[in-house]
Amino acid sequence: MSEEGWRGFLDAEGLEDWVVLHGGATAAFRVDSLGAAATLAVAVAEVHGFAGSGGLLTIADGCLTVRLTRDLWMLEQRHVELARVVSAVARSYGAAADRSAVQEVQLAVAAKPDEIDLGFWRAVLGYAPMSDDNAVDPLGHGTTVWVQELEAGKPLRHAMHVDVSVAREHVAERLAAALAAGGRIVDESGAPAHWILADRAGNRVCITAGPDGAVASSSA
Repeated sequence: MSEEGWRGFLDAEGLEDWVVLHGGATAAFRVDSLGAAATLAVAVAEVHGFAGSGGLLTIADGCLTVRLTRDLWMLEQRHVELARVVSAVARSYGAAADRSAVQEVQLAVAAKPDEIDLGFWRAVLGYAPMSDDNAVDPLGHGTTVWVQELEAGKPLRHAMHVDVSVAREHVAERLAAALAAGGRIVDESGAPAHWILADRAGNRVCITAGPDGAVASSSA
């Protein structure tokens, strides 16, 4: 597992349907009905190399979401061609990719090095390890939990926060919606890659376009 895998995926051509989020590469394909989504899911499952690869298919009324991996660092060169084939299959069934529908929500648990207790979170949630710092729902329904290691001398102000990843071209729209709903910006030093927001009670959430091609501004 390395950064080379997901960066290579971002640089590859013919992957316009796909969004690289912190859980890996994901595409959402719009169809006419739940039945059409199920039919497309069967076709995708039969793509050579998909079965047994750790991918995840989510069927909803009018949409099939395809995730190639459950973690960003699991992306490899082989996923580039796999993504192209899945997109081709989707098009052959009349499905249209909708990048605006792709998102991922994660829960970050902050802890100092000597207080990291990832085993507890895996046990209490019934989650499985995917990387050294996280835990994932084996069924693919729940939010991924990861542990954010803090510097030993840094005060712990917010033990948990939510991370929301969206496609780079939709992050400004999501930010505007959050602000219109009463949120406030706490830290924008990482913009346009990410912003930290808070609700009226001070609970924090990070809206991010990364790692899907976002680049921090030179003034940040």
